Amino acid sequence: MHELGVVFSIMDRLQEVADANQVDRISKVTIDLGEVTTVIPSYLTNCWKWAVKKSELLSGAELEIKRVPAITYCENCGNEYETVKYGKICPKCGSSDTWLLQGNEFMIRDIEVPERGDEIENKKHRPQ
Repeated sequence: MHELGVVFSIMDRLQEVADANQVDRISKVTIDLGEVTTVIPSYLTNCWKWAVKKSELLSGAELEIKRVPAITYCENCGNEYETVKYGKICPKCGSSDTWLLQGNEFMIRDIEVPERGDEIENKKHRPQ
């Protein structure tokens, strides 16, 4: 299960962002996760829940996963289609001259930190 290593990598990046922005607590992290990445969302979530208990910065932080559908483009006919359903072969013309447009993403989209004081609303920060 490489998801634990992925979580540790996310946590390292979040620590860098927090240090650069003088943030001492993160309440929520949203990531974009492509449909054809090798990361399994449920494993990632379980690893996250375990790991954030060991981090002062992320203690109790929520992880939201936004799935990015895999879409492939056909160079031959210009068709865009569902990668998972059809694979590398274009369903319109049968060409294998195709490439992935989206669906392999894995990136931090948003980081939320509590407002100063005990405010209910959160402030969003986008990592650089």
